[in-house]
Amino acid sequence: MAVQKQGTKQITANKKAWHDYFIEDRYECGIELFGTEVKSIRQGTVSLKDSYCIFRDGEIFIKGMHISPYEKGNIFNKDPLRERKLLMHRREIMNLFGKTKQDGYALVPLSLYFKRSRVKVEIGLAKGKKLHDKRDSIAKRDAAREMDRALKSRR
Repeated sequence: MAVQKQGTKQITANKKAWHDYFIEDRYECGIELFGTEVKSIRQGTVSLKDSYCIFRDGEIFIKGMHISPYEKGNIFNKDPLRERKLLMHRREIMNLFGKTKQDGYALVPLSLYFKRSRVKVEIGLAKGKKLHDKRDSIAKRDAAREMDRALKSRR
């Protein structure tokens, strides 16, 4: 899955994305947030489950990402499920837009992490899995788990 690099602190990961999609490519991008949202993220009250990325007017937005309201914030709290703009270079955005127009590709957020003091999102160019692909990956994971158990019991 996601490998944690030096100087980064992972906040959350979208495990469901790895189950539902084949991840072809991964990209790092910034995210436009308000102060109380960053404070809430620092507390770990964020969920990437069921979130996805859309294109509008040459920009990328993330939908479905839930950031709980900051408990000590008052009028400055924003809607937990609002659209948030992702920050990338225009050339990268156009490249991703062209790739997602191909059959079956989507942009899915994979993880959210701090890089120094900035909040970054790792998005993946993903192709949907069919039901039999999901069953195959579950069977492989179970087989690997059984092998690990057998090796531990022999030691």
